Amino acid sequence: MRRLLITLAIFAALGLAGFVVLTDPRVVSPSPEIGTLPAPDIENGKLLFAAGGCSSCHATPGQDDRLRLGGGLELGSPFGKFHAPNISPHTRDGIGNWGVKDFVDAMATGTSPSGQHYYPAFPYTSYRLMPPKALADLFAYIRTLAPLEGRAKDHELRFPFNIRRVVGGWKLLFFDGASFKPDPGKSEEWNRGAYLVNGPGHCAECHSNRNALGAIVQATRFAGGPDPEGKGWVPNITQAESGLSKWSKSEIAELLKTGLTPSFDSVGGTMAAVVRNMAQLSDADRLAMAEYLKSLPAVQGLVRPAKTGS
Repeated sequence: MRRLLITLAIFAALGLAGFVVLTDPRVVSPSPEIGTLPAPDIENGKLLFAAGGCSSCHATPGQDDRLRLGGGLELGSPFGKFHAPNISPHTRDGIGNWGVKDFVDAMATGTSPSGQHYYPAFPYTSYRLMPPKALADLFAYIRTLAPLEGRAKDHELRFPFNIRRVVGGWKLLFFDGASFKPDPGKSEEWNRGAYLVNGPGHCAECHSNRNALGAIVQATRFAGGPDPEGKGWVPNITQAESGLSKWSKSEIAELLKTGLTPSFDSVGGTMAAVVRNMAQLSDADRLAMAEYLKSLPAVQGLVRPAKTGS
């Protein structure tokens, strides 16, 4: 019995050591090489700020200025409550003390300057497609905004999800740290749209079904499903009959600009905030996004539950 216990203890120690090594941020999400970057393009950073919907999560709730990035928005999930942090240039409470490499690591690898994993409620799983130069532009723009005091509440997550090291195991299973690679067989417009939709726009983060661990089910990517925050249903945006098959490219671009559907209805909920952001892009960028969305194959996602009477 004594030998058995010793053997089990050795295997447990080896397993724990392996877990610690494999879930180290430097192992599971190594920093990208950024080299020497040219001077940042703040106007491009402003465009990416809009495309990425940064203010939708990080603007302080209860005030009208979408550029006051004091955080505090509560995001519900099956794992508990997340609270969007302060990303203003405040040196104590925000990201004012960060360098470019810190910001690139956060956005592309989901790793904090202190070497901790970020939870994928922060969609670095999409932002990682953005090249370091684009991320540096975005960081430069954020640094032009007002620094705000105050920290958001800590996340309120259930065990074991409140242990950040567990995110390293999630990354091993689901996180692909590769950046965007244009398809040489597609047009420049298609590639621009693919980049905006999958990268800064992170459209799949809401418009896809997720598995029990909160990762996107790739087989039904863009095919809609339950809202990640538990607030209803997110529509299918593939070319399925239940999606955008009957929409023209110009109609999709128009929705991204004005929020109006082909039947002259208007979007609401979180999509209204998305439209407010996408309206700041150029017509060419919105058409590029529409070009890419029209190319998505038809995928039948989960069936939306029928509404029940009161």
